[in-house]
Amino acid sequence: MKILIADDTLLARQLLQHALKSYGDIEIAVNGEEAVDIFKQAWEKNAPFDVLFLDIMMPKMDGREALRLIREWEITNKVTQEVNVVMSTALGDKTNVLSSFKEGAEYYLVKPIELNRLFGIMADMGYEKH
Repeated sequence: MKILIADDTLLARQLLQHALKSYGDIEIAVNGEEAVDIFKQAWEKNAPFDVLFLDIMMPKMDGREALRLIREWEITNKVTQEVNVVMSTALGDKTNVLSSFKEGAEYYLVKPIELNRLFGIMADMGYEKH
C-alpha cells in the first residue's frame, strides 16, 4: 500500500509517518502543490497512492485546493478507483469539516491527532498493519 502525507508541520508529518509505517510505503509533501505533483507522478509511474493525508492549512496551496485538483485530475483521466483522502487540521469547526467533504474527502482528523481515531479510519478503509 502507498500513502502520501502532505503537511507543512514537521511534527505532524513525523507523527503520521511513525503511526502509519507498518501499513506500507509512505511519501511526504510539505505543501499542497507538492502533494498534487507527487500524486500525478505516482500515476505516471503506474504506482498510484491508496491513501492521501492532506493538512488543510499549508503554504503555496492548501489541502482543500490540492484535493479539488486531484479529484479533477481523476475525472479527466477517467480513474475508476479514486484515492482515499483523509483531511487533517487544527480547525474542527463545522464549516471546515463540511467543506472538506464537499471537496471529496472521505475522512477528517482534528489535530492533535488521536492514534485510535487514525487506526479506526484505516480499518474503516479496509487497511491493516503489516
